[in-house]
Amino acid sequence: MAKASAQLAISHPVVSKTISNLEQTVGVRLFDRSSQGVELTDYGRALLECGVSVFDEMQRGLKRIEFLADPNSGELRIGCPEITMAGLMPAIAERFSRRYPGVRLHVALANTGMQFQDLRERKVDLLIGRMPQQFAEDDLHAEILFDEPFVLVAGAQSQWARRRRVRMEELVEAPWILPPYDSGPGSAIAGIFRACGLQPPQPSIATLSVQLTVTLIASARFLGILPSSVALFNAKRVGLKVIPLKLPPARLAAGIITVKGRALTPLAEVFIACARETASSIDAAAR
Repeated sequence: MAKASAQLAISHPVVSKTISNLEQTVGVRLFDRSSQGVELTDYGRALLECGVSVFDEMQRGLKRIEFLADPNSGELRIGCPEITMAGLMPAIAERFSRRYPGVRLHVALANTGMQFQDLRERKVDLLIGRMPQQFAEDDLHAEILFDEPFVLVAGAQSQWARRRRVRMEELVEAPWILPPYDSGPGSAIAGIFRACGLQPPQPSIATLSVQLTVTLIASARFLGILPSSVALFNAKRVGLKVIPLKLPPARLAAGIITVKGRALTPLAEVFIACARETASSIDAAAR
């Protein structure tokens, strides 16, 4: 009660009186009181869940009014994993910012273990990133934007970039930088080697960091296998070259994740439209 009083900047008796009046109005006890403090009853939890939805809709209404008054205003919070920040996200953000330069776009690095929780807790408005092969979150909605192949990548100044013909079996002993094979992308890459009739090589460096992977491949010492969009967006920026070697089919999906039943704000809707347009162009290039 004391913490609520301080956070709301009202007196302790006012908090107590408000809760008492609310309990009289709904006709049930909302809190169990003890010497250790108060705890929500089942009735209190039900009212709290309803209240969250009410305030969420009110906030959405205020944002819609703000958008209608000035479409080039407001803010949007996006959760995004590193691999998407290295490929798809910059292209979407640039397209969106050109159309809505006055909108404040907050892009937060989505931790793999906590990304869905951040979405549920409204810390972000939506997630955009790689889709797990088995999406089993019943309260979330996933929209696939596109799926893309993996490509073999080397530094633009490397010995492999200068060769006209390259065979996969010639590269097994090369220094590789790859995701750990017990990760999602690592498992897919291991499958590529096996589909070529080869045992997956022991990488010189195993990492899930896309930034580290791209930087070291550009150094011309290491080979790597990346999603095609990541290679495309980093080719000129850091000096990468896609080796013209057709790999066995293995694709990685990217999509948008939102909470089921939670209405999107106007800014979220136009951002998703930009994401669909960008993904369509990337998908066409990949094909």
